[in-house]
Amino acid sequence: MAKVVFMGTPDFAITTLQKLIEHHEVLGVVTQPDRPAGRNRQLQPPPIKQLALQHGIPVFQPEKIRRAEAIAELKQWQPDVFIVAAFGQILPQTILDIPEHGSINVHASLLPRWRGAAPIQAVIRAGDTESGVTIMKMDAGLDTGPMLTQRSIQLSSDETGQSLHDKLAVVGAEMLIETLPGYLRGEFVPKTQDETLVTYAPQIEKEEGNIRWEQDAVSIERLVRAFTPWPGTYSHWNGQQLKILSGMVIEGKAEPGQVVQTRDGIAVGTGKGLFLLKRIQLAGRKAMTAEEFVRGQADFSGGTLKP
Repeated sequence: MAKVVFMGTPDFAITTLQKLIEHHEVLGVVTQPDRPAGRNRQLQPPPIKQLALQHGIPVFQPEKIRRAEAIAELKQWQPDVFIVAAFGQILPQTILDIPEHGSINVHASLLPRWRGAAPIQAVIRAGDTESGVTIMKMDAGLDTGPMLTQRSIQLSSDETGQSLHDKLAVVGAEMLIETLPGYLRGEFVPKTQDETLVTYAPQIEKEEGNIRWEQDAVSIERLVRAFTPWPGTYSHWNGQQLKILSGMVIEGKAEPGQVVQTRDGIAVGTGKGLFLLKRIQLAGRKAMTAEEFVRGQADFSGGTLKP
């Protein structure tokens, strides 16, 4: 049983921490500070903090982990290894080297493809047919460390950001528990990443969900799936925001943004092909099918959606 300190913040990290609690001694959890959320902007703890406190594990929430006082706090735990999964801050080498066995990361992509903060959304947007998890030994670069193990999964044709997130969270947790004992015994020979195959998945800005209808329908459909549930995709109709929750590509032609009635249902013109609207949501209203929406908004068909 290893003595570990876990660093993670969002839901993706929960499954990994749960597995670590079951199999190892978790000395402490490092996560991001509580942040304002919701309509009332009340401070909300990260999901990882809630899980740690349920198990009586000490929680450390530094605003900037590079500060000297934060580094001193980490050293006090004297762990065998740091385990990192979607922590949200870049760790300098001075921190990575604190544990005797260094630091290892659970990354939601098949490195070196999709280094960065948003690999799950990136892989769907790009139309990749597979994704996976890489367990790697960390260095000070952005997901540049040598790899210990990898496991791939096939993407379904209707894969969303949420469904892939949930699958990879489970895969990553299982892989870590399988890999950690051998790693601590020195049985793994880390494999250097091929720099010629590197692609990046930078942090997503909410504005990226604003659909540009001059793009082709295939790209728009991938974007909608990739950004489900966050940050979501949207357009504007009659000056109001219209969330595009789901849809599919169909054959046909119309001006980009033009809403048309087809034999398959309500669709929108794109730079190439039509995007059939399945579920949409007008600001302040409940989500509904496009057909339900049209029954209450007769002028929607024939109108134009704008960024």
